[in-house]
Amino acid sequence: MTPRSRSQLRGRSLLSLNALSAEEMLYLVDLAIELKRRKVRGGGRRNPLLVGKNIALVFQKASTRTRCAAVVAACDEGAHVEYLSQNDIHFGKKESVADTARVLGRMFDGIFFRGFLHETVETLARHAGVPVWNGLTDQWHPTQILADLQTMKESFGHLKGLKVAYVGDGRNNVCNSLMVGCAKVGIDFVNCCPEELAPAADVWSLAKVAARQNDCRIHVSHDPVKGVRGANVIYTDVWVSMGEESQFAKRLKLLRPFQVDMAMMKRTGNLADGKAIFLHCLPAFHNHDTDVTRKLGPLEVTDDVFEAPFSRVFDEAENRMHTIKAMMVATLT
Repeated sequence: MTPRSRSQLRGRSLLSLNALSAEEMLYLVDLAIELKRRKVRGGGRRNPLLVGKNIALVFQKASTRTRCAAVVAACDEGAHVEYLSQNDIHFGKKESVADTARVLGRMFDGIFFRGFLHETVETLARHAGVPVWNGLTDQWHPTQILADLQTMKESFGHLKGLKVAYVGDGRNNVCNSLMVGCAKVGIDFVNCCPEELAPAADVWSLAKVAARQNDCRIHVSHDPVKGVRGANVIYTDVWVSMGEESQFAKRLKLLRPFQVDMAMMKRTGNLADGKAIFLHCLPAFHNHDTDVTRKLGPLEVTDDVFEAPFSRVFDEAENRMHTIKAMMVATLT
């Protein structure tokens, strides 16, 4: 971590990983690891870093991890948080996004947004006059990938030189951000997906440029057997994102061959040596405890993989809090 990185981030928004340099991304990951240690030692209670700060959480989409991670991250460091759902404000209905941004920016020190259109968070950032952080839009999910990178570094001790295979819907917001994030820190990346769910050309182009700059390789594979060979990380996500429920039957047919099971984990060639882990941003359809899986069984991942010792999904979920805290601290102090 360098003082230069900290000063470069102060006052800035985080809408996607495209706006961060490799140095800044690595700084945020290292800061999150340090803040995690600090929380264990009780340092936040003795010397909180965000005292006097007020943070608005503007959520169009429901959330478990993102909302709780943001609230605890801010409160740990002495900030006050106000949660504003779509039903609590006139956001985009009786009042434009730009006007809402200007009002909130006069009252809060930072705005954390979770919603649908990426243009919405861009408009917030353009008009608020305070840092705006993207907790998820249809195109990007930057705070999730910072937590993923933290989890990888904690598991392997390094990032550069690892290989990540993302298996499933290869053009959703998590995969988009994971491709770019991995490329920026020198991680080889395989987007293992059906042809119909391949990444968009503009996102693929961004990731390819970042990979060339950071001496790593990314490619698309439509073969779930070959695509995962040599991977240190197998990563998957739900097959149908929020707002796409009408496409469930089609996605089920396309993605069944891409289910992460124990056979797939073994095909990495790294499982026996303890050099492979499983990640999932959650929630996951891995057992028979949801309305969907009671009828259809496990979907994107089987229960034996999800519950295995090499599964790091709950470390990953916890790290949402630490990386969001790092983002708040770096941009507000």
